[in-house]
Amino acid sequence: MSKAFSLLTPSEILFGRGHIAQLNERAAKLGSRALVVHGNNPGRLSRVLDSLTAFEIVQTLAIVNEPDLPSLLKAIDQGKALGIDLVIGIGGGSVMDSAKVMAAMLPSDSSLMSHLEVVGDGLPLTARRLPLILVPTTSGTGAEVTRNAVIDVPDAQRKVSLRDSGLLPDLALLDPALTDHCPRNVTLHSGLDAVTQVIEPYLSSRATVFTDMLCKEAIPLGLKALRHLMAQESQSARDDMARVSLFGGLALANSGLGVVHGIAGPLGGLCGAPHGAICGALLPAGIAVNREHSDSAELTHRIDQVTGWIAEVFETQPDSALADFRQWIIDNGLPGLASLGVTEAQVLATAQAAASSSSMKANPVALSAQTVEAVMRESF
Repeated sequence: MSKAFSLLTPSEILFGRGHIAQLNERAAKLGSRALVVHGNNPGRLSRVLDSLTAFEIVQTLAIVNEPDLPSLLKAIDQGKALGIDLVIGIGGGSVMDSAKVMAAMLPSDSSLMSHLEVVGDGLPLTARRLPLILVPTTSGTGAEVTRNAVIDVPDAQRKVSLRDSGLLPDLALLDPALTDHCPRNVTLHSGLDAVTQVIEPYLSSRATVFTDMLCKEAIPLGLKALRHLMAQESQSARDDMARVSLFGGLALANSGLGVVHGIAGPLGGLCGAPHGAICGALLPAGIAVNREHSDSAELTHRIDQVTGWIAEVFETQPDSALADFRQWIIDNGLPGLASLGVTEAQVLATAQAAASSSSMKANPVALSAQTVEAVMRESF
């Protein structure tokens, strides 16, 4: 693994329980006419939204599902005439990705499609984005510190990224209290995504000394916190999961991901299942396939470290850790890809499409379409 690295981060990261109280003052320093992007249930955030009095909220945008191209184009068109000079995203990964898109495209004269990967031209952004604050309310995607926004393009049946370093926000404000009492299935799906996003960068062909430091701490911490939260609510475990999610976002932004996300992108576009659930269903088989095809002692050592951490947390043996981890995932409400509505046709289409996924490019070993197909079948 290379010792040289570059580092992409937001202008500022503010992490800590209770820090949401600073949002009003911080936002007022960046703009006076705000677009607030939030989830489908703003009632959960009513106290936060009511506290934003130091500037004018000229538009709100509720994200019901994962952001799709037609909905975003409509919102961009409606927002251009409103004089918006600040975008705040408060919610899960879909909300924050939507906020990134709005901040990038409201001041732009170019088309969104011209900047999209795979289905578009993949061109860099041409206009300076609006000031942007991202506030996560789930612990999973780490989207508050990444330089991409995932968009569903229904006509292409693909989820693809708008990717540019300009999408990194001015402020990523993480208050773990906003994740307290998150629904159990959301906690499981987002938590498995967070764990995946510290495991894959640790195994990535682009891993660096910086991302290694983040991931070595975060992998066992995330596994412990997730197991605890599936048993009972805990502020300390919520704090730990929020930190793991943050570390995962920083790690993937600087080292990339791997086969799990390489499959999850195109498969999610085809089946419409939640991203975190797809990643969770695929994770044990994704680790196993890289171990099977490992071509270096260092990679094998890293994978064995990961399975060792899993074995320790779930009180099992390393040689059965992945099987036992998968059973734990099933027992806690995620039986596998079949339960998410994945079909045979989608497996075949995804196996072919995964090769062009940006996440697959950082996987530590090259995998054939047939091998990728086998990973999905193992995860049914």
